[in-house]
Amino acid sequence: MLWIKAFHVIFMVTWFAGLFYLPRLFVYHAMSDDAASNERFKIMERKLLIMMHIGGALTALFGLILLAGYAWEAYKGEIWLHMKLALVLALIGYHIWCRKLVNDFKHDRNTRGNVFYRWFNEAPVLALIGIVLLVYIRP
Repeated sequence: MLWIKAFHVIFMVTWFAGLFYLPRLFVYHAMSDDAASNERFKIMERKLLIMMHIGGALTALFGLILLAGYAWEAYKGEIWLHMKLALVLALIGYHIWCRKLVNDFKHDRNTRGNVFYRWFNEAPVLALIGIVLLVYIRP
């Protein structure tokens, strides 16, 4: 199980790199006002989203293996596990929302300004703090 845990953490870091950086690209994309920058951001967002899909899928796969292998049976009665899983589900929703925003930018349908995206960018930070504290402190 240690190998599975290691891969779970490795791909979680990959996923979070995208969750942190893609919304930052949205900030700059919302501020861009020339065609060349607009097209460059579209390419960067598309490629980063692919990396996020891979990182997120593998994080979920290894997490499910951990749950099925021992974690659910060992911790199903403890609130921290349920809270962690709720935060993971929220992150999956955030990821899906990011995909929608990439599509909106791709088709020049963005209606939000850079300030919205600056705040939007903070959500995965809060989720990460919550998840790490729940896993290591297990209140």
